[in-house]
Amino acid sequence: MSFKQLNLIEPLLKALEIKGYDQPTPIQEQSIPHILQGRDIFGCAQTGTGKTAAFVLPMLQLLTAKAKQGNGVRALILAPTRELALQISDSITTYRGQLPIKHTLLFGGVSQRPQVASLQRHPDIIVATPGRLLDLMEQGYVSLKHLDFLVLDEADRMLDMGFIRDIRKIIAVLPAKRHTLFFSATAAPEIMKLANQLLNNPIHVSVSPVSSTAEAVKQAVYYVKKEDKRLLLKHVLTDKTIEHVLVFTRTKRGADRVAKDLNALGIRAEAIHGNKSQNAREKALQNFKQRRIRVLVATDIASRGIDVQQLSHVINYEIPEQAETYVHRIGRTGRAGNSGIALSFCTNEERPYMRDINKLIKKQVEVVAAHPFS
Repeated sequence: MSFKQLNLIEPLLKALEIKGYDQPTPIQEQSIPHILQGRDIFGCAQTGTGKTAAFVLPMLQLLTAKAKQGNGVRALILAPTRELALQISDSITTYRGQLPIKHTLLFGGVSQRPQVASLQRHPDIIVATPGRLLDLMEQGYVSLKHLDFLVLDEADRMLDMGFIRDIRKIIAVLPAKRHTLFFSATAAPEIMKLANQLLNNPIHVSVSPVSSTAEAVKQAVYYVKKEDKRLLLKHVLTDKTIEHVLVFTRTKRGADRVAKDLNALGIRAEAIHGNKSQNAREKALQNFKQRRIRVLVATDIASRGIDVQQLSHVINYEIPEQAETYVHRIGRTGRAGNSGIALSFCTNEERPYMRDINKLIKKQVEVVAAHPFS
């Protein structure tokens, strides 16, 4: 199937052609026709499957077809992290082309003044993290009483991060009659409960088993002593074919320490986590995307929302405590039909986490027995 067969308008097809996209992913193929028909959607798909375009493309088309009434916000997209909000904003810019649709981006950690100024230009679409949006609403800068569209992206992550109270406050002021799109990488009971409260007779779209990993990602685990992890990372990175790698740690301090150790070894690396300023995070991400640095070391705030083209490797320097987080982490590679490799460094203390991961993904991650620190 081609995008043209999905009855998208010519400006969107042209934007897709410029990006080199000719065939929709399964989540796009199954979601876009229903969204264009005005149906609410519950979409469940693993990360990296094209969920952003699945809602951005039909939303742009429907907003273009409907005349704007006054200066109110017409669509709200909520995302759990600044990184994901930025990614969604970039996608809107890419696909919008010459369409007369304006959007703005709201997130915390930076001065609100430029964001307030952007709101005064009456955007059609707001992409926001819940906390900053609620703050600006309470100050009277945002009105959502004429909203047509609500999108919750990575809803499971928003619940994990404790945003449920903010989300409920935001939803309480929205029009009851609206078009709601709900996307999540998992379908846990608490997610389904929230979806049932928000959606009206929704279409359920699921393109892969819940919490599965992409087949294109080759997975392997190294069992190693905690004190040898640093040396194992150095050993793995002596492979020059690993040109571009995202390394995950559990803590901010750990991310800084790993980046510092790598730079001391002559391997260009930067860390990205919640204690970094927004400017520092954006700069590190840009350096990584433009391959000015070889390694980006991140905490789980970056396990969703970082979209790096043709990222070949993800390394779990520390095994996540939640098995679902493993799925999101390794979903940064093997995207858009490309292959990828995910390596995990596991200590004896972390073996229970690895067992949970094997159980969740319903297969045993291959063990690399032959390495210098086994």
